[in-house]
Amino acid sequence: MIRVLVTGAGGQVGAETVRALAGRAEVVAHDRASLDLSDASQISARVREARPAVIVNCAAYTAVDRAESEPDLARAVNGVAPGILASEAKALGALLVHFSTDYVFDGAKRTPYVEDDATAPLGVYGRTKLEGERAIVESGCAHLILRTAWVYGPTGKNFMLTMLRLAEKGGPLRVVGDQRGAPTSSAQLARAVSELLGGASIDSVSVERLKSSTGLYHATASGETTWHGFASAIFEERARQSNGAFVPPPVNPISTAEYPTPAKRPAYSVLSNGKLERTFGIRFGTWREGLAEAMSVLARG
Repeated sequence: MIRVLVTGAGGQVGAETVRALAGRAEVVAHDRASLDLSDASQISARVREARPAVIVNCAAYTAVDRAESEPDLARAVNGVAPGILASEAKALGALLVHFSTDYVFDGAKRTPYVEDDATAPLGVYGRTKLEGERAIVESGCAHLILRTAWVYGPTGKNFMLTMLRLAEKGGPLRVVGDQRGAPTSSAQLARAVSELLGGASIDSVSVERLKSSTGLYHATASGETTWHGFASAIFEERARQSNGAFVPPPVNPISTAEYPTPAKRPAYSVLSNGKLERTFGIRFGTWREGLAEAMSVLARG
């Protein structure tokens, strides 16, 4: 059984990844308390202690708006830390699986972004995530960089849980309707990692095979919607699963200009998963399927 080190194990994607790999690999899980990615010495120490065959970096500075006022911290976690993980992975001959973001794009396209499209992040978060990508590539380590988008799940802080909380207060909600993306659940991402590493039989052979496909891949649920469409679907799913006991509040679409934020968001950030499917045969379900699953888990507590 190979050893896999998972960072950010206390977060949405990290916790799901730990669960997905349980019993399939020897998992060494670190949350922020045991591995703070803003501390370079901690990163090297934890990796050298574990000596993993695979590192899955699920940790990130994801406070998009706060990053505008905390650029140094965002850069340390998103830009510098991945490079350190990559250097340690190279020294061990390990594979690094790293999550990046749709925010590396400016949203000027109107068709799904592919991996070779020019990057042009609009804010600190996107710029620092792009720095992390480049640091990994420059290290020369074996790696899979997975760009994803609009991540949510039944735990943590995310759009789905925020909408459900606001719905409890009643009254109409105003949600941005002119930004398009693909909501992707933490469970969908964790399953993709598990499948990449070999599914039920994660071993050194499957990991070595992955190393030959080192590169950048897009990894999101299929389909697309707006934040307004996502909010409406959340309430529809809640009503369906509650057999009508939940009454959705009115949800009114507004423009980005009507909801100013410190950080600019790409107006369009749908990613194409074609390369991931062609290379590994991995297909994500639709964003609505991911939502139904996440809401079901939430309902079960």
